[in-house]
Amino acid sequence: MAKRLFDLLASALGLAALLLPGLIVALLIKLDSPGPVFFRQQRVGRFGVPFRIHKFRTMRVDAEAAGLLTVGADARITRVGAWLRSHRVDELPQLIDVLQGTMSLVGPRPEVPRYVALYPETLKAQVLSVRPGITDPASLRFRNEGEQLAAAADPEREYREVILPAKLACAAEYAVSASLWTDLGVLLRSLRVLLRG
Repeated sequence: MAKRLFDLLASALGLAALLLPGLIVALLIKLDSPGPVFFRQQRVGRFGVPFRIHKFRTMRVDAEAAGLLTVGADARITRVGAWLRSHRVDELPQLIDVLQGTMSLVGPRPEVPRYVALYPETLKAQVLSVRPGITDPASLRFRNEGEQLAAAADPEREYREVILPAKLACAAEYAVSASLWTDLGVLLRSLRVLLRG
């Protein structure tokens, strides 16, 4: 209950504080490339319930046709999108999802159904027992995931066989020990990473 109350308060305050900067980002996205301001994609939430995530759009509108993974300096990324991604600004609209209750500030990053289908059953129930989050220990560990995928001979295989299992192990460990205090620790670490650029 304390975790949810913290999520509600922090997301409401965050959205209020980011209203003007968010409008400026929205204008830059519209000026940079045709298409909507937000990127909406189906993800798998708590207890396996699907929802549509909010992100600032950082790619061309037809990007998903070329695959789900973003590898290195992906040509689909727009000029403004590259800056938004490098500073993690594209994730900020997920505060809407936190306010709505489909996400938390901290929790396992929500995956698309295609990759959730690969979860081992023993881990799936555990990882999906908590709300997905904007940040989590696995996000911090794999913050340079795109570079790791770019260096792989087969990025899809690298993700399925190396990165995804490691992320799942982190997510399962988080789900067992999640509390308001552990969340505050992850948020502080995430803030330090953001400030370092």
